[in-house]
Amino acid sequence: MSAPDFREIERQLAGTRALTDLPEAHGTLTGALCSSSAVSMQDWLREIFPEGVAGAAETPMLAVYEWTRHVLESGQLEFQLLLPDDEEPVALRAAALGQWCQGFLYGLGSNPIPDIDQLPEQVGEIVRDLTAMTRIDVDEAESLEDNEQAYSELVEFVRIGVQLLHDELAGVRESAAVGSDADDKPPSIH
Repeated sequence: MSAPDFREIERQLAGTRALTDLPEAHGTLTGALCSSSAVSMQDWLREIFPEGVAGAAETPMLAVYEWTRHVLESGQLEFQLLLPDDEEPVALRAAALGQWCQGFLYGLGSNPIPDIDQLPEQVGEIVRDLTAMTRIDVDEAESLEDNEQAYSELVEFVRIGVQLLHDELAGVRESAAVGSDADDKPPSIH
C-alpha cells in the first residue's frame, strides 16, 4: 500500500474549510491511532472540518485514514509522515514537521492513556522529544546541506519513534477497547 500523494491532498484541502493543514491533520490521526484502536474516520474528520464534513476532500482523506491505520498496524515499519516534498524549502518542511508533531501530541492526548511516568522510559523520552520538536526551526548559521541532513535525521527519528510508540501502547489500546465495550457511546478524539 503506497503513501497518499501529499501535494494532491493539500490541493484538495485548500478548497475546503479545513481547520488545519495536512501535516498537523495527519499527526493528529497518527497520535489518536497510537492511543486508541477505536478512532473512526468520522472522529478524525470532526477534528479537521467544521461539522465534520470534508466535501471534495473526503475521498483523499479516507485514503490517508486507511493507509495510516494499515501501515501502523502492519508492524513492517512502513509508516511515513505526510510532509511537503523535498523540493520545498527546508524551512517550510521543518515548520511542517513541527506542526505534524503538534498534531501528533494532540491526537495522542485525545484518549486516556496512563500517566506518561507509568509507561516504559523510552515512551516518555519520545513524547518529550516530540514536544521539543514542535518548536523546530532551521539554523541560519548552518549550511543548507547541514540543515537538510538535520531535517532528514529528525524525520527518521519521528517516524521510528511513532512506530515504537504505537507498538508500546498496544496494551493501552487493548485495555481501552475492552473497557469501551461496556459503553454504548462511541469514543471520539476530543
